[in-house]
Amino acid sequence: MTNQIVVFGATGYTGGLVTEALVRRGARPMLAGRGAERLAALAQQFGGLDYRVADVTDPASIRALVDQGDVLVTTVGPFEQFGHPVAQAAADAGAHYLDSTGEVGFVRDVWERHDVRARAAGAVIAPAFGYDYVPGILAGALAARAAGTAVHTIDVGYFAIGSLRNGLSQGTRKTMAEGLILPAPVWRDGQLVDETTAHQVREFTVRGKRKNAFLVSGTEVLFLPSEVPGLRSVTVYNGWFPALSRGMQLVSATANAVAKLPRGRDLVNAISARTVGAAGGPDAAERARTLSHVVAVARDERGTPVAEVHVEGPSPYALTGELMAWAAQRLASGAGRTPGVVGPVEAFGLDDLAAGCKECGMVEV
Repeated sequence: MTNQIVVFGATGYTGGLVTEALVRRGARPMLAGRGAERLAALAQQFGGLDYRVADVTDPASIRALVDQGDVLVTTVGPFEQFGHPVAQAAADAGAHYLDSTGEVGFVRDVWERHDVRARAAGAVIAPAFGYDYVPGILAGALAARAAGTAVHTIDVGYFAIGSLRNGLSQGTRKTMAEGLILPAPVWRDGQLVDETTAHQVREFTVRGKRKNAFLVSGTEVLFLPSEVPGLRSVTVYNGWFPALSRGMQLVSATANAVAKLPRGRDLVNAISARTVGAAGGPDAAERARTLSHVVAVARDERGTPVAEVHVEGPSPYALTGELMAWAAQRLASGAGRTPGVVGPVEAFGLDDLAAGCKECGMVEV
């Protein structure tokens, strides 16, 4: 028996991509969100899907969307602001849960609040199940496996093949702007440590060229240590705009210094708000111009590289839609491997995850 899949935030940009991918795969998800008219129009567009009005300001309306064993997919962010009632609803119902967050602090909160209860209910809660941060966890786990020896350090770099200058959604721009003054957690010497975003720059080889990337947060630091015995260090880097990586160090340092001044955080937030632009994101033609490329480098205790894995696939947004649709169908059919608040490898196993990513167009290169 296949349980119900609910897409909360279906009328938003990412929610629409997830819905489209699910319908293409033969699923008939229930659509949920705030606006009845927009939901009705979208439901009709996809062949008369069921829909229901729900709002994070009314937690009971979210809880009413799912029963035990159903799958609640949410794309409603910023997640620190809007995500907790949705995760709570899934935990209360014993439902499986997926989200598209890129906010590592939110993921840590979800684990602290809901892991024990989800395990007891047999529910898989898998946050950040999209471009943020499935490819990096996949590449890191594959690199550790390929090393065949003790892996001490894993560095992950996210890159784009093709320009993202005109191809970022409002949600991505907002997350990047706000992330400048949020801590970037790293796994260092066997424990989580918060560092300053962009304070480190590292070079990676991408398609034979050396490219810079700056330090960012990523759930690799939360989930890879449990998958790789003896792993002492994990760091994540963003190389979307390699030429700007050094400049981002200065921008981040300045933003963090200003944020510490009286009312400085308000000033930084006001400036950031002016950079997020219009709602929505790149259309299909724009998405087709960009590929995702993620690399993981595993090193031994001496710092010598022992394995390097590259995975490449569709644009970040297309990939997120496909990954969340794939995972939702797997969970709805009972294919989740490990209950609790877990990463993608724990949720499905490395081989099944690699096969699912390949199905979504992301393959090892």
